[in-house]
Amino acid sequence: MVLIADDDRDIVRFVEVNLRLEGFEVITAHDGQDALTKALDQQPNLILLDVMMPRMDGYEVCTKLRADGRSAHIPVIMLTAKSLSADKVLGLTAGADDYIIKPFDPMELVARVKTTLRRASEMRSLSPLTGLPGNLRIEQEIAHRMDRGKAVAVAYADLDNFKSYNDRYGFLRGDEVISLFAQVLRRAAQDAAGPDGFVGHIGGDDFVALVPPEAAETFASRVITSFDDRIPTLYDPEDASAGSIELEDRQGQLRRFPIVSVSLGIASSAQRVFTNHRELVATATELKHVAKRQQGSSYALDRRTDGF
Repeated sequence: MVLIADDDRDIVRFVEVNLRLEGFEVITAHDGQDALTKALDQQPNLILLDVMMPRMDGYEVCTKLRADGRSAHIPVIMLTAKSLSADKVLGLTAGADDYIIKPFDPMELVARVKTTLRRASEMRSLSPLTGLPGNLRIEQEIAHRMDRGKAVAVAYADLDNFKSYNDRYGFLRGDEVISLFAQVLRRAAQDAAGPDGFVGHIGGDDFVALVPPEAAETFASRVITSFDDRIPTLYDPEDASAGSIELEDRQGQLRRFPIVSVSLGIASSAQRVFTNHRELVATATELKHVAKRQQGSSYALDRRTDGF
């Protein structure tokens, strides 16, 4: 749903017609106060907001939208007849996501709306800690590659002994380990697969990477080598030297826990037929549990083929 707010009713009708032709649901407002009320009540996906309106101008409306938790996330495109850079700065300072100068081409307007909506959707699906795509984007990417008939390897990765690290050092330092893991995965995917590499963050210490099947083992090896080289730097020197940390278990007994390591399970659509992307992810998850049975960082690759 798109909210169009402009006191010029001809412009509102013009924009509304063009957006409806593209399949958008549209609501309208003709002054700033009405725009603010409808934005808060109806929660549109995007707002096209004219600068010069009665009762409340677009700058003030945008500022109030950004200050309210109910509307702070809604993308705003400012519409104005002014082309001065100072006016653009005012709009962006008020919190606008984009700026279109009247008169505008309807094709450009529709393109800007679609681009802003896509960018907002991607931002909502990003992990706030790692900046990586989240669950929805991961599923879409796997499904997209499979729908195109492109063979893909899915690597499900998580950390071993991460809870003991959190218990020893606290959650803030635990976040540093997660951030390091994300960096390692992203760099390994780039090095092993270039533009065909993709890394997403499911949550916590769980990640999914997509690479071409022929790059899967290279990717896994790079992840393990890089992570094992860098993780000791996030331990206190005495713990890093010992290669473990000492903690009480639930029974109050002192136990030693190894340095955090990596487990990866890798499943590929190159040699087996999967009905959908969820089956592929489930197989990678199964292989991750196999990898966890080994000491230290390791990966398990599904080498099964159909019929065997």
